[in-house]
Amino acid sequence: MATNTKRKESMADRVYEALKDDIFEFRLIPGDKFSEGDVGTRLNASRTPVREALYRLQREGYVEVLFRSGWQVKPFDFRQVEELYDLRITLERAAMHKICGLDEEPPAIRTLTAIWNPDHPSERAVGSTARALDESFHCDLVAAAGNREMTRIHREITDRLRIIRRLDFSREDRVEATYVEHAQILEALRAGHAQDAAERLTRHIRASQAAVREITIERIREAAEAHRRGQEIAQESP
Repeated sequence: MATNTKRKESMADRVYEALKDDIFEFRLIPGDKFSEGDVGTRLNASRTPVREALYRLQREGYVEVLFRSGWQVKPFDFRQVEELYDLRITLERAAMHKICGLDEEPPAIRTLTAIWNPDHPSERAVGSTARALDESFHCDLVAAAGNREMTRIHREITDRLRIIRRLDFSREDRVEATYVEHAQILEALRAGHAQDAAERLTRHIRASQAAVREITIERIREAAEAHRRGQEIAQESP
């Protein structure tokens, strides 16, 4: 019985990861509709693990169930995204002031400085590693302020924004800008200049926000066009 349960959990995890990757890579675009049967056939999975994976994605805000008509990739709500960015900035600015008010510099600040101000540009991370480090940078800064509830709420916001924030690292110029801006924020923090750190951080996040919105719209447009061309080719085939 235990082995069978583990197998089901493993299959549900596999379906979850496959669907999440499809959403993140815009193979499934916002508004796309599908059924549990479609997913099961494509991924060679039974109904139970497919449903478990979909409910997990629903809890995370990536898909939604439609009354009597299957599932849908949740359409992008850019207003909601902007509101989440506003809240994120408020929390991170508050963290800057709290950190500068501490009696001692948190160890995390020294660690982050070593990561984001390397001795040579060749030591910079790229791709998915850079994305993960960027997310950790902002989460670690808030955690360093020492307020557990602030840290918890900030992580929830981070989870909800992850699907679009990762796009900020699909362009080389944005990776370069992130290293420079993170180093400047840390420099201001270590000097005890809370307001300067907060202002630099705000500009950094707003620039990232603008970039990911532009890239998201472009990716959705490209994916929709690819879908349309695929349908036309399928209709023309004998």
